[in-house]
Amino acid sequence: MRSDKPARPAKNRLGCILVVEDDSVLALSIEAALLDAGARRVVLCPSIASAMEALGEAKPDGIVLDVHLADRDDGWALAELAEQLGPPYPRIIFSTGSPDEIPPAIAEMGPVFEKPYDPAELVEALSGEERRGLFARLRAAIG
Repeated sequence: MRSDKPARPAKNRLGCILVVEDDSVLALSIEAALLDAGARRVVLCPSIASAMEALGEAKPDGIVLDVHLADRDDGWALAELAEQLGPPYPRIIFSTGSPDEIPPAIAEMGPVFEKPYDPAELVEALSGEERRGLFARLRAAIG
């Protein structure tokens, strides 16, 4: 028997995602969107200190990183440390209200989402094939 309903797409397996965000409402919203999209596990970290502890326990598949946190105003330093985890590298997504404050070399590590943003777009960025940031993609297109 043929159904006229369109087939539902399979949920993406996002693996373990580390969400470094000190706004608890936004962190919970991101967590819900990631779990709904098929993330195996979401670890919420309200500070760089807690994120460092989480990185010591397990290597995430992706990191959603607020760059201005209560304990550090240079949250992108965590992205630099994530490169030391070795391949496969976690996918980095930056989340900020001030995207122009992220150094260009750091912004190349992953997409930059300006707050407020739709968590569904974040899920798409984490589950898509492209792992390079906006600046790197623009350079590749121009060069």
